Amino acid sequence: MKRKSFIRFASAVGIGISLLGTYACKETKKEKVENPEVVADNSNAEPFFELSLAQWSMHKMIKDEGVDPYSFAEKAKNWGFTGLEYVSQLYNPELADANYSDEAMANFVAKSNAEAKKYGMKNVLIMIDGQGNLAVNDEAERNETVEKHKKWVDAAAAMGCHAIRVNLNGSTVPEEWIKNSVDGLTKLATYAKTKNINILVENHGGLSSNGELHAEVMKTVNMDNCGSLPDFGNFCIERKPESWDCLKEYDKYKGVKELMPYAKAVSAKSNNFDAEGYDTGIDYVEMLRIVNKAGYTGFIGVEFEGSEISEEAGIIATRDLLLKAAKEIQ
Repeated sequence: MKRKSFIRFASAVGIGISLLGTYACKETKKEKVENPEVVADNSNAEPFFELSLAQWSMHKMIKDEGVDPYSFAEKAKNWGFTGLEYVSQLYNPELADANYSDEAMANFVAKSNAEAKKYGMKNVLIMIDGQGNLAVNDEAERNETVEKHKKWVDAAAAMGCHAIRVNLNGSTVPEEWIKNSVDGLTKLATYAKTKNINILVENHGGLSSNGELHAEVMKTVNMDNCGSLPDFGNFCIERKPESWDCLKEYDKYKGVKELMPYAKAVSAKSNNFDAEGYDTGIDYVEMLRIVNKAGYTGFIGVEFEGSEISEEAGIIATRDLLLKAAKEIQ
């Protein structure tokens, strides 16, 4: 073969090989893009919420075992939480015996703040019980209840909390309950606004556990510092008078979905767990899907109420279930 012909032949072969290599590379890349087995790894993804502990989860420790309620911050820290949700009644008889005096309340605030600071914890909210009924027909009683809650609004502000949780007990007639609730909440939220505190209503039995009626109250009040605190499990509307058995229960998933547009906190109720760590009565994956879809990114508070395992074991199991369920939906 003559030299010029050989050079032309070699060049053609080289170009052909180069093009073939380029084509092969493109095909390889295309295969990687279309490979259905390639999925995102969310194993180390952070949950879309922060974890707080509802102090009610340790009410048996405090009431039955004599655990100091002021050890709340230390225990919550050790159990892997960053936020604290206090329960007012767990500081009785200390506060009740003093008739919630200014001095007693100031002492509660100072001690709680000191413990939270010591363990690097965030004070999130205070759940208020036993301070009267905000939805009763008697206006004078409603007004008195509002006044009793103001001390807790002040305490929450002094502790750096963003809210207090209240109950809407009172009338069992829907029309009356809605009217009374709107009046009581509007009065309390108007005061709380001056302290930069939110007033949150939990579905906590009675008509407050009717998601549709609860949401109607929120919509009617229409104040930016008045909202809901959806609890995954408190949807019993009516119980047997002689027992705690539920006679009428609202659909929990429908209820949480109806309350989430107004939510400024969320409570993850738990009771019993199966062998894989899932709650036997509440689909946590579905609940977190509802919460996530609503765009919520705040604290979710663990509230264990079961009796088959210890409170400490239940708290940890609920914490782990929340984290596991979060990964399943992300």
